[in-house]
This record gives sequence, C-alpha cells and structure tokens, in this order.
Amino acid sequence: MPKRRFRFGASGKADDQLDQVAAKEEQEHEEDLGFGTSIRYNNRLINRDGTFNIQRVGLRLRDINPYVFLVTLSWWKLFFVVLTSYVIFNSIFALIYVMIGVENLSGGEMYVASSFLDSFAYAFFFSAQTFTTVGYGAISPTGMLANVVAAFEAMIGLLGFAVATGVLWGRFSQPSAKIGFSKNILVSPYQDINGLMFRIVNRRKNQLIELEVLLTMMWHVNENGRMKQEFARLSLERDKVALFPLTWTIVHPIDKESPMYGKTLEELSKMQVEFLILIKAYDDTFAQNVHIRMSYSCDEILYGGKFVKIFDEKEEGGIRLEMDKISLCEKVELNEY
Repeated sequence: MPKRRFRFGASGKADDQLDQVAAKEEQEHEEDLGFGTSIRYNNRLINRDGTFNIQRVGLRLRDINPYVFLVTLSWWKLFFVVLTSYVIFNSIFALIYVMIGVENLSGGEMYVASSFLDSFAYAFFFSAQTFTTVGYGAISPTGMLANVVAAFEAMIGLLGFAVATGVLWGRFSQPSAKIGFSKNILVSPYQDINGLMFRIVNRRKNQLIELEVLLTMMWHVNENGRMKQEFARLSLERDKVALFPLTWTIVHPIDKESPMYGKTLEELSKMQVEFLILIKAYDDTFAQNVHIRMSYSCDEILYGGKFVKIFDEKEEGGIRLEMDKISLCEKVELNEY
C-alpha cells in the first residue's frame, strides 16, 4: 500500500509537492510487478516460455513439496524420474532377495552356484513382478522371510502406483494454455502515429474467452551513479476481448504520453528495454482461469514492420487460419511526428 501522508498547516506549494510525491509512489505501486527496482539485470526477466529468469538457492529439504515438484517437471524429466525410481526400488529388493538366498524363490535353486549377476537378474525380475503385482506364477517365494519381504514390496508397489496415478491425473487435469506469440514485437504505423504491437494466436483447440492483457515496459536508468529499473504500464488500444477464435494484434499507441515517444531503436537498446506481458483468460474446457507470461527483449524489436493477414475465407465457407505464419510481416515506412 502506498504511504499515507498527513499534513498539518503546510503551505500550498508544500501540499503540491507532497501530492506529487504521493502520486508518484501510488503509480510506482500500481506498476510494480514484483521484481523490484534495485537490481542490475543484464538478461530478460521473463523467458519466452513464460518462466522467470531467476535462480533460487538456499532451499531446504522440507521446503520441497514432492507433488508440486513432480507435477511441474517436464514430461521427459518425469519419465526419467519414474524409470530411475523403478529401477532403484527393484534393485534394492533384488539385493535383499539375493541376501536371503535365491533358493527361497521357486526355480532359483539353479542360480545358487551361479555368478552374482545371474542371481541378481533372477531376483530383479521377480521383484519387478511383485512390485507391479503382475504375478506370472513362474517365480514365487517359498520361505517365510522371502514371503514377508515380497508382501512388503507388493504394498510399496501399490502405494507407488497410486502416487504415480495421482501425479499423472494432476498433470492432465491442470489447466494450461498454449498461446503462440509473434517472433518480434513491431513498431508499425498506427492511425496518424506509430504503435508498438505484437500478435498472438491460440495454438490449441480449447476455447479461451474473456482475455485480458497487461503490457509493461521495463528499462534501466542511472540514478546518482546507481543503476535501477523503471517500470511503466503501457496503455493499449484494447486490453480485453470476449472471444479469441482468430489472432489478436495487441497495440500500444506511441503518443506523447508513451515512454517510447521519440525513442530510436539505439536508445531503447542502451536502456535495455524489456516488454513484460501477462495474459489472463478463462479456459472454457477446464472451467478455470489460465495465466500466460512472456516478454520481448530490445533485440526482438523490429522498427518499420507490419503484420500480414494470415486468415482468409474458404470457397466452401468458413475461415482458414495459418498459425505457422503468425510472425509474418512486411517492411513499411513509419509515420513522421
């Protein structure tokens, strides 16, 4: 919350100064995205895939939630974790069966005098059958100790598959959106001025409705020899749409109120500008809100470009949308101020 200031008997000029300070603090509060202003950052704050470019260190073991960890992993990492856990658990129980004696597993008598690897492999395959509760019947425990270990392993296997099922359900039931962004953010002619614009498209067949977009410009300034970050929320031609069947070109008019007014590409590069994007939408398939984050760095600004129309009417009726051409643009001349 911005600080509230109480004034007693201040002069009119002092009142105006305090009002200006309070208004500035309130504006900074509204435009603060949570990154702060005191860090000196050379890379982008938000990556193109929506993740924050922040490395978190100092986490304690009790701070890690296994479910959140598994649900947020990429698919190939999750498969690797599941496969590795499966091999490790079965290897541990296989070693236990070898220590008990493979002769306590039916058919294992022939491996008593064999090498350790043969005995371990026989016990490993029995462990895999027990862990998954497949139970082909070709191998079974015969001694009391072997039966106790097998019963305990079967319980661990049931619990493990229950956890894996919950994780898979959580991943499949988690609402997510796949929004395609244009490769570049353009400075294009807009009415009688110029505008900053980028284009998005829904890459999935799910229905997104009631989209809202927030576009914030971040840049670095030198304040008394110390570099700090400045943020400004950019006004948009339209920041909401009810339906999202085609593409949406989001436009910020570069007028005299814009922090980009009169700035060249070289000046923006020196300022290390980054455009932070937050999109909120309602996913009609999952009946939940979804949030999408992305950013454009100063290297991805294209001056004098204009997006090309990528949808047209089909002869048999309807509209054809070419999503792979979302970044397609042509060279144009900018308006002179």
